[in-house]
Amino acid sequence: MDANTSHTPRPLSVALALAAVYLIWGSTYLGIRFALEGGFPPFLLGGFRFLIAGGLLFAFLRLRGVAPPTRAQWKNLAVMGLLLLALGNGMVNFAEQTVSSGLAAVAVASAPIWMGLFAMMRGDKPTRAEWIGIGVGFIGVVWLNAGGAMSGSMQGLIALLIASLAWSFGSIWSRGRDLPSPFMAAAGQMLCGGVLMVVIALITGERMSMPTPKGLAAFAYLIVFGSIIGFTAYIWLLHHVRPALAGSYAYVNPAIAVVLGAWLAGEHASTAELGAMLVILAGVVVITLAKAGKGKRRT
Repeated sequence: MDANTSHTPRPLSVALALAAVYLIWGSTYLGIRFALEGGFPPFLLGGFRFLIAGGLLFAFLRLRGVAPPTRAQWKNLAVMGLLLLALGNGMVNFAEQTVSSGLAAVAVASAPIWMGLFAMMRGDKPTRAEWIGIGVGFIGVVWLNAGGAMSGSMQGLIALLIASLAWSFGSIWSRGRDLPSPFMAAAGQMLCGGVLMVVIALITGERMSMPTPKGLAAFAYLIVFGSIIGFTAYIWLLHHVRPALAGSYAYVNPAIAVVLGAWLAGEHASTAELGAMLVILAGVVVITLAKAGKGKRRT
C-alpha cells in the first residue's frame, strides 16, 4: 500500500473528530465554570482532571499493547503539556474566575489566527481561501459578543491571550516532532500537563474546599468528555489535517456555549447572536472546503 494512502484519514473519521472538538469542547467552558463554582481552584482543577484522564487513558493503551513513549518522546510531550495544558487550559481556568465562560470561548477563538501565523513561520502558509475562512469566522465571533452582557477583568483577558498563544504555538510546534501514536501522545501530554498544573497550584498556594455535587459532576464531565474524548480527538486531528481545519473548532465553540447558556442557565440568544453563529459556521465551511480542495490538487 502506498505510504501516503495509508496515512490519509477517512472523511468519516475527520467528521467524527471535528464533531467531538466542536460539540464537546463547546460545552467545557460551562463545565469549567460549574467546577470552579463548585469548589475547585483553577490549576488544581486542571491538574487533577488531566492526571486522572491521562492515567486512565495511559493504562488502557498499555493494556492494549501500545508502546509507551521513549525518553526523547517524553521530553516533547512535556513541552506540549506545558504549552497546551498548563498554559493553554490552565490560563482558561484561571480566567474564568473573573471572566464569563462565553467570553472565554470567544477569546480562544483567536487561536486559529495565531495557528495560521505560526504555521506560516514554519513554511506552511495557509491558502487564500483558508485566510478568508479564518477572517469570516473571526468576524462572526466578534459579532456574537458585540454589545453583549459578557464581562471580564483585564487580568482575565490577559490570561486568555496567553492561553490562546500558548495553545496555538504548542499545536504547531508539535507537528513533525518525535511523538508516540496520537492517543498515547494525548495520554502522555495529559500526564505531563497534569503534573505541571499541580506544581503551579502548589507554588501559588491553591487550596481545595469540599466540592459540591454540582462541582463533582462538572469535574467528572471534564475528565471523560473534555479530556479523554475531546482532547484525544484534537490530537488526532493535529496529526491528520491542516492547522486551519484543526483549529476551526474555536469558531463553533462560542456558538455552542451560547446555546448551552440559553438552555442550562436561562440566557437569551438574540436574533443578532443567532446570525453571528451562522457567520461562524460559514467560516468553518470555507476552511473545510479550502482544505478539501488543496488535498485534491496535491493528489
